[in-house]
Amino acid sequence: MEAIEQRITEQGNKVRSLKSSKADKDVITAEVAILNALKAELKALSLSDPAAAAATAAPATKPAKGDDKKGKGAFTLKNAKGTKDYTPQEMAVREKIFSTIIKVFKKHGGTTIDTPVFELKEILSGKYGEDSKLIYDLEDQGGEKCSLRYDLTVPFARFLAMNGKEYQNIKRYHIAKVYRRDQPAMTKGRMREFYQCDFDVAGTYDAMIPDSECLRVLAECLTELDLGDFTIKLNHRKILDGIFEVCGVPEDKIRTISSAVDKLDKLPWAEVRKEMTEEKGLDPKAADLIGEYVQLKGGAELLERLYADAKLGANTRAKEGLDDMTLLFKYLNVLNVTRYVSFDLSLARGLDYYTGLIYEAVLEGSAPPTLANGEKARATVKKGTDELDESTVGVGSIAAGGRYDNLVGMFSGTNKKGQPNLLIPCVGISIGVERVFSILMQKQKKEDIKSNEVEVYVVGLGGVSVEERMKICTELWDAGIKAEFAYKLKPRTQNQWDACDRDMIPFAVIVGNDEIEKGLIKIKDMRSKDESQKGGIEYPRTQMIAEIKSRLAQL
Repeated sequence: MEAIEQRITEQGNKVRSLKSSKADKDVITAEVAILNALKAELKALSLSDPAAAAATAAPATKPAKGDDKKGKGAFTLKNAKGTKDYTPQEMAVREKIFSTIIKVFKKHGGTTIDTPVFELKEILSGKYGEDSKLIYDLEDQGGEKCSLRYDLTVPFARFLAMNGKEYQNIKRYHIAKVYRRDQPAMTKGRMREFYQCDFDVAGTYDAMIPDSECLRVLAECLTELDLGDFTIKLNHRKILDGIFEVCGVPEDKIRTISSAVDKLDKLPWAEVRKEMTEEKGLDPKAADLIGEYVQLKGGAELLERLYADAKLGANTRAKEGLDDMTLLFKYLNVLNVTRYVSFDLSLARGLDYYTGLIYEAVLEGSAPPTLANGEKARATVKKGTDELDESTVGVGSIAAGGRYDNLVGMFSGTNKKGQPNLLIPCVGISIGVERVFSILMQKQKKEDIKSNEVEVYVVGLGGVSVEERMKICTELWDAGIKAEFAYKLKPRTQNQWDACDRDMIPFAVIVGNDEIEKGLIKIKDMRSKDESQKGGIEYPRTQMIAEIKSRLAQL
């Protein structure tokens, strides 16, 4: 039975590798059939010999060297695939990311909400197009089929559908974890458990006004995070759908063809065209016409070119999208955002709920590596695993979003006329924290990151009691100053200096028995190597708080 399990593992790896490399469909089908036959054989053996099945039920993981010496009940410690722990230094960087983003969100009037980490499965079903396969389904609990949330947008729409009478208009932000069964690339911030930072405007307003402010919010966040040069790619679902219509794409294929176009940032046009025609059955002539459009990009001048296109200009959907984009560029000029944006017809956004403006932000160098022939490298799987080879993938987009006017209505039910009982138009942005974090961590050394916020360390010399050090710390804490002292009755002096250096604490308050008797303390700037400080500068104990606050204000 163990031999069959090993063959199933090997065959499963082979199938995943073929799928990732876009192998011929017939080849994949044949290998899947072999995999299914092996699974059926294993099942038959299990039914005929339950004891053997129980004996091989444990994971077929080769124990690490020395595991056999760990004793009864020992197990290998590791993170689940696509997840990770964060050190104090890493968390300091992450907290700064969150605080920077929240500050911008609040500046624009955002208020926050929270929703459960899992939703009823039916709430999430049918909202994410081809990406629905990445949703984590949970075991049936108490008669309810649930799934971990894939994003924060669908739960927000459900929240509005449930509370629409109270929240017809809201600027909401939400920062929380989401979950996707994707192939991880850990160093590029592509994970299975990750944070999203969302800002959305819900309510009925005049065209493109909230949309333009969302783009301003996104530009401010990326600028404040100091990530480097970035571009916000824009497109409009109605323009894209209009292009598909004039090119001859059947209505029932528009969403699947749109999903193929969305891969142009990762694949060359020839491969995207092949997917359209060979996998999705599109007429090659229609694909060639689409190719003439979706490789166009530019600024407001591209709008003029598209307006001048007779076929596109006569299409109702496309005309509505072009009018929206014209108005958007007018507002973006006023908001000083135009310099960050690019009107890119290859942007499609694969999620089904978008209805209008769509956008995503990318950094310089965030695309997949370029091969010697000038083409982008294709994501490949490490040999013998189902994990991505991270040298073949880029960071990808660091933020994205768009308008979704009908999503709330999908949850509200319909009236006798077949119309939604509640319609609340929405537009928003979502920033991927893990990708931002991976970029910022590449720009700095861990040893240079201050992981705590302690401002003062109380150093006791010559056997000063712990009670005296506690008294000084208490005075500092009562004054709102962040302070620490050694948890030893008689700490070594060098260990106390080392703590200041290790934790990058800027100031030390130094006390010895002589200072206590005279009502004095010494303050030393731990960042300065100025010899004139010697063992610290003396001050009356009564001036300690004022002097420390004065120094902290100059940091």
